[in-house]
Amino acid sequence: MTTFTEQTRERAREIVARYPADRSRSALLPLLHLVQSEEGYVSPAGVEFCAEVLGLNKAQVGAVATFYTMYKRRPTGDYLVSVCTNTMCNVLGGQEVYDTLAEHLGVGHDETTADGKVTLEHAECLAACDYGPVMTVNYDFFDGVDPQTALGVVEELRSGGRPMPTRGARLCTLKEMAVQLAGFADEREGAVADGGPGEPSLRGLRLAEQHGISVPGYDPNTPIRSKAEADAAAARAKAAEQAKPAPAVKPAPAVKPEPAVKPEPAAGAEAPGTRIPADPTPPAPRDAQEAEAAGVAANAPAGDRKPAGDEAGAQERSLKEAEASAGARSALAGPSRPREERAERAPQSRAENRAVASEGGTQK
Repeated sequence: MTTFTEQTRERAREIVARYPADRSRSALLPLLHLVQSEEGYVSPAGVEFCAEVLGLNKAQVGAVATFYTMYKRRPTGDYLVSVCTNTMCNVLGGQEVYDTLAEHLGVGHDETTADGKVTLEHAECLAACDYGPVMTVNYDFFDGVDPQTALGVVEELRSGGRPMPTRGARLCTLKEMAVQLAGFADEREGAVADGGPGEPSLRGLRLAEQHGISVPGYDPNTPIRSKAEADAAAARAKAAEQAKPAPAVKPAPAVKPEPAVKPEPAAGAEAPGTRIPADPTPPAPRDAQEAEAAGVAANAPAGDRKPAGDEAGAQERSLKEAEASAGARSALAGPSRPREERAERAPQSRAENRAVASEGGTQK
């Protein structure tokens, strides 16, 4: 089991001291970053350490550590390379960037190269759609990447270099970044002076200056009140509200004359639109059963050979009814020729039609 250094324990005490005594549980998130800064991931020993410091059980700590993707549950490389493959970056080529890196490094999602330098992951969103496709290295941005530029960044990392991010401070290892996420300053000389802002971000700042928009003043050293102090402040505010003089009573508005009451309809008469139709009497259970039985008897289920109702007798009856109906229509229209004559005449008529058409074409 890992034994955490005295420096880590001292920093843990400093983190807990940032919060009121009755709210020490709020220190769990930075404490998880702290243990990750020493081991490179949140190990079972790290979970136990946080639980011991905060007086929680390991299940409570583990539930938080497994919820957030920034807490790694297995050893991670010095550089966490995250490629956005969500909608915007994907359309712009983010998936191609990820696939190229995966093939080049020989690793998949959340896997680390054999030299322990790079861990690759695809990210659902890196909150930089206006710079897509984007890739981050330990949460510092490389904007507008393509497969070749991404390969160049990764190869420089593996060779010991630290390429400059498009935006943000100087690149650091994942453990060094975890110290900062735990709430401690980057102690490297000039680290935060490197890098520059992105043009889309500056556009918002320029618009705010142009229109005179600014945020209200805020003192970052404002202490966090304990629950007892917050309750006392709420009680004082409530008492001050109750001590305010009651507002002057406004005079009652003038009473409007009531409209004339319409005469009520005579007894037994129904006003228009007030009659509610009554539902019909539901059938008795016995009637429903008889109707169901009659329906089943009249609609025999389909067999294996023919569908229900496909019987020769029914077909013959339908055919005779159709012939009788056709005969009645023919009698009204005049004498008709026998069926055989009509059958023989049809081909001849078609032949005559073709001959006439042919002669007409020749004459033209």
